[in-house]
Amino acid sequence: MGKTGDSGPPQGGAPAFPEIRSRALARWHKLWDSGKPLILVGTATCGRAAGAMEVLRAIKEELGRQDLDCSVVEVGCMGHCYAEPIVTISKPGYPPICYGHVNEVIAGRLVREFIAGDDPCLEFVLGALEENELVPSFSDFPRARFERRIILKNCGYIDPTDIDHYLARGGYAALAKALGMPPEEIISEVKSAGLRGRGGGGFPTGEKWETCLRSPGRPKYVICNGDEGDPGAFMDRAILESDPHSVIEGMLIAGYASGARHGYIYVRAEYPLAVARVRTALRQARKLNLTGKNILGSNFSFDIRLFSGSGAFICGEETALIASIEGKPGIPRYRPPYPAVKGLNGKPTVINNVKTLACVRHIIENGAGWFAGIGSGKSKGTAVFALAGKVVSTGLAEVPMGTTLRQLIFDVGSGITGGKRFKAVQVGGPSGGCLPESALDLPIDFDSLQAAGAMMGSGGMVVLDEDDCMVELARYLTEFTQRESCGKCTLCRLGTKQMQEVLGEITAGKGRPGDIDMLIELAEDIKAGSLCGLGKTAPNPVLSTLRYFRDEYEVHLKEGRCPALMCRDLIAYYIIPERCERSCDACVGTCTMEAISTDKKRIKVIDQEKCVKCGTCLDACPPQYSAVVKLSPPDRVPA
Repeated sequence: MGKTGDSGPPQGGAPAFPEIRSRALARWHKLWDSGKPLILVGTATCGRAAGAMEVLRAIKEELGRQDLDCSVVEVGCMGHCYAEPIVTISKPGYPPICYGHVNEVIAGRLVREFIAGDDPCLEFVLGALEENELVPSFSDFPRARFERRIILKNCGYIDPTDIDHYLARGGYAALAKALGMPPEEIISEVKSAGLRGRGGGGFPTGEKWETCLRSPGRPKYVICNGDEGDPGAFMDRAILESDPHSVIEGMLIAGYASGARHGYIYVRAEYPLAVARVRTALRQARKLNLTGKNILGSNFSFDIRLFSGSGAFICGEETALIASIEGKPGIPRYRPPYPAVKGLNGKPTVINNVKTLACVRHIIENGAGWFAGIGSGKSKGTAVFALAGKVVSTGLAEVPMGTTLRQLIFDVGSGITGGKRFKAVQVGGPSGGCLPESALDLPIDFDSLQAAGAMMGSGGMVVLDEDDCMVELARYLTEFTQRESCGKCTLCRLGTKQMQEVLGEITAGKGRPGDIDMLIELAEDIKAGSLCGLGKTAPNPVLSTLRYFRDEYEVHLKEGRCPALMCRDLIAYYIIPERCERSCDACVGTCTMEAISTDKKRIKVIDQEKCVKCGTCLDACPPQYSAVVKLSPPDRVPA
């Protein structure tokens, strides 16, 4: 391994990489160029939640009834989660066509009318995988001008349980190349590329590897941090479910470059599909001598184990994650020494996020200059975001660093649902910040977001509209971080609890004049007195909402009113008699609490004692009547 170790010449008996790749390509071309139809069904978690397994079963049953010879392959998440279940059909004479919102009935029609016949069922088309004259392709979508898929390039296109699909798309070629390079050269490439940690910290990846390589001690370790626990974030899960080998290859290169011989992939047990697919991928990689002893005939050996975490959010912090693997409580420890010097079992350890490791293959394959040419400033490459909340096109998006929030939300995400007004975007997970409309033209990179009071985080992005209360959001996020605190630091344990209580009082209309000053003081104390990143960033939602939405706090405090009509203790539902259609009982039928009664004149009345303020009556009331209204404060009885 160059100056420090042990790559060396190939050893006898091991399969050569060109031979492995050639066999995979033959299988790939047989699948796509056999002359018979090919059906891809997205069966990642998002697809399964929308009914993809029922769609898959319906397709197979209809193919059997029609006695059709057709290949059916399960693939991962394409990123268009808003359109799940997604089915892609490649039929000779037609471009590969992707269909969205497929159900069992539509699945049957696609088989009968398109596979068996020649009707491509254009009414169900989402887009084509390549440009053609029949239907619009994904490259014609407005979002295509801003997206650049590097990490996600295989997601939704390959079978994640078949290693040959990954090999045929260029997989493990970077590993084969890296094994012929000195570790110092690999580290230099990663440093020159400007790769920074995609888990939230943004620490230069090459520096971490170099520190581990130079640190004394054996054995050394590489850990993939897949403990994704942010509300609204699902990037790591989707990659592990859809393209697990990209992460494994990144780990192997990291291990070779840093002098490590053992690796762990840490995935939370709440991701059962990701766990299953990573386990399958590891088994297949070992069978082809891509992990284990003397990889690809070299003197480099590297073993990877899968470790299922128990779901503690704090275990996303690297020292707590290490403690968890060691069988100890997931509690952070003081740094320095950093894990690259003294980590797992007291030995030098590299810890990288799923997305960070997935980038490595592409840097080695295409060169540092190529990667550094993408992005802006000190933030190079692309960023993968999970768009959630009040945005039309929920799902995954990969854009170059420097793309603005406006471009991501309105061009890639297609804007706000229901034609509502954009209010804010919560960036960086529960410890991130909430940015207002005035920040929409802010470039998305590590430094710009931090200066604005937010942070890149792992890539979760929750879009909020005019119906969201920023005080209630701050209370919810503070409750989350307080609940997930390990309790080691007094200010984190008790400070977040007190902050949550103050916010609860404000949202209940019981706030006091000095509450805002108290929140700011508590926030500063928590940041200063906390050991790990969770505590130091826990006040961010409160500080950012106070920075940009202080007037909303003041309305809650001074007027006992929630401007967004969201805080339950500050709202009430009423039925306006003049608007109520006497023959309509929609609100009565939907009220599970039986809080709505009808008088002798068939006018509906809501019993405020029974009402739990769920809002189903408002949703059920026909828009032509609009008899049900929501008011704040709750004692503002309509005239």
